[in-house]
Parts: sequence; C-alpha cells; structure tokens
Amino acid sequence: MPHLAIYRKYRPATFEDLLGQETIVKILKEEAKEDRLSHAYIFSGPRGTGKTTSARLIAKIADCEKREKDAEFRKKGEPCNSCRSCLSIDEGKNLDVMEIDGASNRGVDEIRNLKESIRTAPSNSRFKIYIIDEAHMLTKDAWNALLKTLEEPPAYAIIILATTEMEKVPATISSRAQKFYFKLVPRDKIIDKLKKISKTEGIKISDEALDLIADYAEGSFRDSESLLDQMVSLGDKKIEVEEIEKAVGKISFDKIDVFVEALMKGDASSALKFVAEISDNGFNLSQFLRDVIQHLRRILVLRTNPKMEEIFKKEMMAEHLEKLIAQSKNFKQAHVTLIKILINAYGEMRYSQFPRIPLEVAIVEGLEKVKVG
Repeated sequence: MPHLAIYRKYRPATFEDLLGQETIVKILKEEAKEDRLSHAYIFSGPRGTGKTTSARLIAKIADCEKREKDAEFRKKGEPCNSCRSCLSIDEGKNLDVMEIDGASNRGVDEIRNLKESIRTAPSNSRFKIYIIDEAHMLTKDAWNALLKTLEEPPAYAIIILATTEMEKVPATISSRAQKFYFKLVPRDKIIDKLKKISKTEGIKISDEALDLIADYAEGSFRDSESLLDQMVSLGDKKIEVEEIEKAVGKISFDKIDVFVEALMKGDASSALKFVAEISDNGFNLSQFLRDVIQHLRRILVLRTNPKMEEIFKKEMMAEHLEKLIAQSKNFKQAHVTLIKILINAYGEMRYSQFPRIPLEVAIVEGLEKVKVG
C-alpha cells in the first residue's frame, strides 16, 4: 500500500482544524449553522493555505447525512466525518462532488461538460458540488461559458473556485460569488502543528530544524508538511538543521546571524569567506541574500520601533528574537545604506549567470559606505 503523505493524513477534517484563517472559519461555520451556503465561492490566496481543503469541507457540510437528519448537530456548523457521504468525499469517491484542475482542463469544452452535468440532479446527495482548482488558468471562452451557469445555477448546485491569482478572475464571475482571501499562516501556528505531527508520528526533530522548515514553507502548511515528510524518508534517528539545509538549499537562522554580525562589524574578510563557503557547498545564493535582507530589515524595524518585538514573537523563536534585539542596539543609520546596496544586488543576482559576483561586490561596496558613514 502506498505511503500516505503527511499533508494528506493531517488535512483538516473540520473548520476548527483549519488554523490561521479564523475570520473565514467563523463566516463559513455561521453559514453552515444556518444552512444557508452560497451557490458560488471564490477562495483566493497563496498556495497551501487551505483553499481546496475548505472547498471539500463545504462539500461535506452540504451533503452530510447527519446534518440533514439531526438539527442539533447542524448547529455545530461542521461535518460529521462519519456518514456515508462524508467518508466518500474523503476517499474521492463521491459522484456528486467533482474536482476539476483548471490548469489542465482550462478550455471551453470542459466547462461545457460542467454545464451539461450540472443540469442533472445529484445521484445520491442533496447537492452537487463543483470544485475548480487553479481557476485563473481558465480561458476567456471557458469563463464566458461558466458565467452562464453562475447566472442561473440550479438550487442543488454549489460551485467553488480556488485560485492563487484572484486578479485574473473576471469581474463578471467574482461579482456572482462570495469571495474569501486565505492569508499566509503565521509561523508559530505552523511550528505548533509540526510539533503535534512529530509527536504523533514518533518523529524526533530539533526545534531549530522545525524553525527552518517553517521558514522554508513561507506560510504554507502543505509545504511545511511535505518537507517534514521528505526529511522523515531519510530514516535518521533525529532530523537536524544541517540535513534540511542540504535538502532545500536554505541557510539556518544561526548561520545567517553570524554573517550579519560580520556585516555590522564591517568585517568584509569574514563575510566574503562565508559567501565562498556556502557557494562551494551548493547553497542558493539568491535565497541566502533574501534571508539576510529580511534579517537586517527586522533589526532596522526593532531599532526604529522596539514595540515591534510583540509582532516578531509570532514569526520567530524567542532565542532568535533576543539576538535581533541585541543587534538592533548596534544598528546605525549607515547600515540602511548597506541594506539598499544588498537589495540592488539581489535584483542583479536573480538574472546573473554568476550570482556570487554581485553579492561579493555589494559586500565590499556596502561595507566601504558604512565605514565612510
């Protein structure tokens, strides 16, 4: 039997399990409690934030047999996850819930098939649910065909569009649907969930390694869980930072902290040596510089407004924040110039065949400016 990926195994089974999207959860649960689901939804936002999961939860709520029979249970605004309908949706076997990949089924013919299909009543459920993922990939003709369906949908139909590019959805479509924006998930919530998964699965992993996974995921639960799954496949007794660095080409906070410390002290020799080492070890220099700029940005913000410490507590480990606070006390106005030079270098590195050169030039030039300043 194939291995069940962690992100699938721990996919939220209820709205209460959907972390980091509190406002959306509140609204959708209220709609479910009052049994007034909309005929059309558009879920937009970054990848891995719960759009498709929420679409499936709506499908389960719409067709949950226990909700239909038990008025008291219906007040919870959640699916039962145990009736025939809920289980068949989880298994992808419910004939009345159709998922369409907009990226590979983007033409007018596919949407016309949807229009034909939607005319027939559900076979075993109260509602027919159509989930179109990557909806922004649909063609102009496909949008026009879909519009006709959204203008006069059957009472038993619910259409849910999921997209990472809301600006590509025509206004004629978006005006006929409830719109929800899924935000990036806070780092602390990702780490908390990874810790629970690790405990349940018996995975031994250091806090630094969890922090690096959450940093790599950039607000996506799915990306963080997929990387954890990848690291478990190595079969080591305990997952450490170094293994994750090698797997994703991303440098940990502690190493970036050492590099930034050298920059702030004006130690060009140590900074250039550090760049040489990570370059020789095959790390992504553009990603490294991006993380360095982010690190310096936080130091600048803390120097300017110490109250931002409360915000950063949600984004990073306590010991990491302590280091940033200490560095902010040595931050000078001249370091702002250094940040600007590094930002320019980042832009050049992304399109250069020799990304190391713009970085090294920026270090030398930037530290000369800081010295002068």
